Amino acid sequence: MGKADVAEVKTNANAIAVLTNRFEEDAQSGFAGMNQDDFALPFLRLLTNTSPEVGSLDGAMPGMIYNSVTGELFDGKKGILVVPCAYVRQYIEWAPRGSGSGAPIAYYPSTSDILSKTHRVAGENKDYLDNGNYIENTANHYVMVLDATGIPSPALIVMKSTQLKKSRKWNSMMQSAKLMGKNGLYTPPMYSQTYRLSTVKESNDKGQWFGWEVEHIGSVESEDVYVAAKSFADSINAGDVKVSHSDEQAAPAGATPF
Repeated sequence: MGKADVAEVKTNANAIAVLTNRFEEDAQSGFAGMNQDDFALPFLRLLTNTSPEVGSLDGAMPGMIYNSVTGELFDGKKGILVVPCAYVRQYIEWAPRGSGSGAPIAYYPSTSDILSKTHRVAGENKDYLDNGNYIENTANHYVMVLDATGIPSPALIVMKSTQLKKSRKWNSMMQSAKLMGKNGLYTPPMYSQTYRLSTVKESNDKGQWFGWEVEHIGSVESEDVYVAAKSFADSINAGDVKVSHSDEQAAPAGATPF
C-alpha cells in the first residue's frame, strides 16, 4: 500500500469517526412522534418442517430460531444468548385455524377459571369452549437478545403445551440463582442473569418437533445491558409494552404437536 493509499484510509477513518460522533449527538432524533403502538415486538419462534419460512426463506431449516420482525435466522444448536426481563402467563382464546382473523379472541389472566369452562375433543390436545374456540395456556418470556457484539434487543419467547415444562424449568432456574451479598445469599433480579437458549429434537406418539433447551451462563457483565434489561422489565410491568399474538400464531395447523 502506497503513501497515498494510507493517507486515503486515514482520511476515510477520520470522516467515519466524525460522522459517528454526529450520530451520537443526534441520538433519538426523528422518533418523537412514536410510541409503543408504533413498534412490533419480535417473536423468537422455533421453525418446524411446516413453518412457512422453511422453503420460502433462504437458509431457513427446521430447528432454527427465527426473529419474526428482523427475519434473522439463528442456528438452533448454537443457540442465542438472552437476558430474561419479565414473565407473564395468561390464557389466550383463539378461533379454530382458518375460521377467524388470526388474532386472539380474548386474553385471560393466569388467575382466571376459564379452563374450568372447557372440554377436550377426542384425539386433540386442546381445551375447547362451547362456542368452538379453544384456550391456550401460554407462558410469555420477555427477553433481551444479545448479538455477537453484546448489543441487546427486546423480544418475546412464547412457550405452550409441551414447552410449558421448559418454561417451568427456566422459571425454577431463575428463582434458584443466588449471589452472595453483604447479608448473605440473595436472589438477584431476573434481568441480572444470562442464559443460552438452543433447540433440541423431541418426540411423542404424535410425531417429532424441536423444543427449547435452557442453559444458565452467569451474571450479566455489561452495565449497559443491565440498564437496558431493567428498563424493558419496568416497561412490561407498567403495561407499556403491547404485543400482537397474531404474529406468533403464524405456523399452519398441525405444525407441531404442542
